[in-house]
Amino acid sequence: MSTPAAEGGPTRVVQLPSGERVLPPVPGSGSGLLGQPAPPAEHPPVQGPAVVVGSRPVSAYTELTLEAPDIADVARPGQFVAFAVGGPTSAMLLRRSIAIAGVGGGRFSVVVSARAAGSTWLAGLRPGEELDVVGPLGRPFPLPPEGTPVLLVGGGYGAAALVGLGGLLRSRGHEVAAVVGAGDQARLCSVEELSAVAAPFVVTTDDGSAGRTGRVTGPVAELVGGAGAVYACGPMPMLAAVAKLATERRVPSWVAVEESMACGVGVCMTCVLPVVGADGRSRFARSCTDGPVFAGDRVRFADVGTLPPDLVGADAMQLVHTPAASPAHPTAPREGETP
Repeated sequence: MSTPAAEGGPTRVVQLPSGERVLPPVPGSGSGLLGQPAPPAEHPPVQGPAVVVGSRPVSAYTELTLEAPDIADVARPGQFVAFAVGGPTSAMLLRRSIAIAGVGGGRFSVVVSARAAGSTWLAGLRPGEELDVVGPLGRPFPLPPEGTPVLLVGGGYGAAALVGLGGLLRSRGHEVAAVVGAGDQARLCSVEELSAVAAPFVVTTDDGSAGRTGRVTGPVAELVGGAGAVYACGPMPMLAAVAKLATERRVPSWVAVEESMACGVGVCMTCVLPVVGADGRSRFARSCTDGPVFAGDRVRFADVGTLPPDLVGADAMQLVHTPAASPAHPTAPREGETP
């Protein structure tokens, strides 16, 4: 059941084994959610070999270009690929999922941030080497109505996921503005590619080493009012802030989340996060198959990493994690025992 709230939609009351609990309103529920869930991909993923045909440093990252027509020819902006890493005899069993930055001529490119063993191995690949890849995976960005001005917001190497989208929207006649930010100049990404398709184009760095000093939220707040749709990819706190700014201005937004994906195909359930569904009820959604693109006002960013009790199925999950009740008299003798 629910009771009216002064601001932000109905107050949610959920029934738990321990009694009722009142929760704050779901963001965006006051006057209806703005963004529809991203549509499923038109083509199923395939698995096969990809040949590295190019490798170049991009600031603190490495851009790889790979030849795999079965993937490149059907991939859409917002989708990703999952690489087997370490070679055929590697003990690294989990794939590494990375957003597709661009496609063309049977090839696709990705930007790799070398952090741990798997991504470092990927970044060290050289032209001519071959590796196993699955893709394209996930749901792509939904395109706005014809003539809609758009705002792209990228954080760190997450900006690479917006390159293909920016080019596609510009080719369709959309006005494209973009904001790209990072902690410092070395961690900026895709500046050249996005500046070629966006105007205005704003760069921010936390330390002021390039562009405006500060975070992307400053210029986003200035530009969002002129946009009819916002698209973002980057760290989760940035996505939460951008989605909030867009929702406050009643502008629909879509975010490509950066959740760790152990399998990439919806089996392991390690990349789930709470999302408001088309029916208005919240569920754990898998970033790899239900995303990685979600409507920004549907993601419950404040609840990521928790088990909100009003999620569908949360009552059962709470019971599973409830310790067994202790006996009423734990020192009393059991049947058949002598006191």
